[in-house]
Amino acid sequence: MARAGARAGTPEAGARAERVAGERPLLVGVGVSAVGIGMYVPFSLVFFHHVTGLSLTLVGLVLTATGLAGLAFMPLAGTAVDRFGAKRATLVLYAVRAVGFALYPLADSLPAFAAVALVTALADRSFPVVQQSLIGEVALGSARDRLQASLRALQNAGMGAGALLVSGVLALWGTPAFTYTAWGNALAFALAGLLVARVRPAAAATPAPAVAPAGAAERAATGYRTVLRDRPFLGLTAANFLTALGYAALSVLFPLYIATWLHGPDSLTGAAFTVNTVLCAGTGVLVASRVRRAGARRTRSAAFGALLFAAAFVGQIVLGTLRPGRTATLVALLAIVVVYTLGELVHSPSGGALSVSAAPEAVRGRYLATYQLSYSLATALAPSLFTVLLAVDGRLPWAVLAVAALGAALALVRLERHLPTEAVYAEPPAARPAARGPGRGGGAPAAATRAAA
Repeated sequence: MARAGARAGTPEAGARAERVAGERPLLVGVGVSAVGIGMYVPFSLVFFHHVTGLSLTLVGLVLTATGLAGLAFMPLAGTAVDRFGAKRATLVLYAVRAVGFALYPLADSLPAFAAVALVTALADRSFPVVQQSLIGEVALGSARDRLQASLRALQNAGMGAGALLVSGVLALWGTPAFTYTAWGNALAFALAGLLVARVRPAAAATPAPAVAPAGAAERAATGYRTVLRDRPFLGLTAANFLTALGYAALSVLFPLYIATWLHGPDSLTGAAFTVNTVLCAGTGVLVASRVRRAGARRTRSAAFGALLFAAAFVGQIVLGTLRPGRTATLVALLAIVVVYTLGELVHSPSGGALSVSAAPEAVRGRYLATYQLSYSLATALAPSLFTVLLAVDGRLPWAVLAVAALGAALALVRLERHLPTEAVYAEPPAARPAARGPGRGGGAPAAATRAAA
């Protein structure tokens, strides 16, 4: 079965690339839900402690256990996307999250809190899988890269706005306001679901290629064996794991490094987070647009983002070796954060669109569930890995991250010839898929072969 993405090189696809049906409701919905997420993520333990009345210890244990259970649920989310479609799965998860947060203030016993937290965690952990699948369902060609950048910018802006909002609410009404914040969060998820309901898949807006009658049965019968046989995609997932460790550094390693190795004030951590958030929200779309207009292959763009990560990590090693005065440390640290954020802005849209476009349409949910596990695994391993390395030498974790980022960049470039043409190129030349053989990306024919494997 030919994939919709294989038509990206046609003039009609190029004309549609910047016009996605229902794009505005999708973006607004993501922004609204991000405000809700921002209202509780920075205060998660305290948030649930005040909402449920349970001790911080119990809340922490429940959140850890349900979070791990959510990771185990991600493969099932990928299967659900393939069976029922990304849009339906997205609406279900928004509804589950809305109901979950509406019930949190009523969950004042441990069993009730554990039940609500478990269901909500399953939806939270699975959401990146269905959101990435939804991008593949509603957008083609370079529109996928643009949506990746826009969604990331809105998510950063929304989470920042949500954190500021809850800070203001707490300043006015004190800790009892956490209850109203939980209900506000439920309302945000419900509103986001109503907005996303207006989004139309790309196949509904344009005539789709004929699908064999056995297509649905084949999709249902195809399991994760297809993903495990796809060595280029597994290589792409492994490369993303190396880069994902770098993404985890900002929230885990930066604060520890500043406090224990640089002996800097806590305000440096706040400044680093502020610079990162403002740049992501304010310049994310612009940076991604410049990268897209440059016509770089997605693999090369993602590799360049990884190289910028490596440069920022090497900068931390230099800073940790020289240890200048407080003013020089602040300036150097903020410069490093700018380079780090630029790497994030270059890598994220290209890497996300690359994974979506490299996944065969029939089993896209399973593919992206596998890919998203690389982020989840990196996030789970980062705290223990960074603290162990930091105990040896404050510069050691940055050296490991630099090597990992360089390895990811090299892997992305080497995988280029083995990935489908429509995955490597946002808008490949119309003649390129016919000119290149299956041994070098092969375009739509290779994709069709993989999907039927």
